[in-house]
Formats: sequence, C-alpha cells, structure tokens
Amino acid sequence: MDLEEVARICVDCGLHIHKELGPGLLESVYEALLAASLTRAGVPVERQVPIPISFDGLRLSEGFRADLLVGGSLIIEVKSIERLAPVHGKQLLTYLRLANQPLGLLMNFGGATFREGLKRVVNNHTAFASSRLRVNQSSLQS
Repeated sequence: MDLEEVARICVDCGLHIHKELGPGLLESVYEALLAASLTRAGVPVERQVPIPISFDGLRLSEGFRADLLVGGSLIIEVKSIERLAPVHGKQLLTYLRLANQPLGLLMNFGGATFREGLKRVVNNHTAFASSRLRVNQSSLQS
C-alpha cells in the first residue's frame, strides 16, 4: 500500500467519524476512534508515538508525541477545536521534520464540516531544515 493510498484511507476514516458523530467530543476520543477505524481497514497504526529532539548536546527521548503514526510514514495530528490556527500546521511540520516523515494530515473534528478542518502537510523542506530538527527514523522505532 503506497503513501497516497494510506492517506486516502485516513481521510475516508476521518470523514466517516465526523459524519456519524459530528463535533463536540474530546480529541482523545477522536484519536482512539480513528486508530480503531484504521486498524479495522487493515492499516497499521501506532498511537502517541514519541518523537525525540536533540539540542545543544541534550537529547530528549520524548520531546514531542505524534498522535498517530500510520503505515510507518504518515503522521496524523488530531484536533477538536472550533477553528485551526496557523500554528497547528507548523506543529505538524515540526513533527514531520523531527521524525523524518514525508507526509502529515492535520484533522480537526471540532468544525462544522470535516473538510474545513483537514490539512495536508508535506515535509519537502528537509534539506533546508536545521540538522537539529532531524532525527533518523530508527530512533522512532523503540
């Protein structure tokens, strides 16, 4: 299954959840439901995956946590807020760079429609990112 197919399945599962349940639930509930839906669809998914960060000789093994790591290469950041802000996309891009992953989906279940809360974030600037904002993928597999 290629990355685009995994992304499509993720969007379909998120859309189905939003259509059936609508906004108003806790972020953790949407995360759990999305993980279960993806598993049922045959897509491997991990929840609350630690993303390490190194800075100035220090290494934090759990600097951040990705809500969902899907298919080993797509990060989903789940939100349940009225409206996304630019900082949410920047947060996901930081996770993608640190985890050396190519693609992320920002899914906000708090809006009136799922489409308005869905953002695709591509990590195509890794060559320009600080080496401190990159870790190798093997450090995520613990």
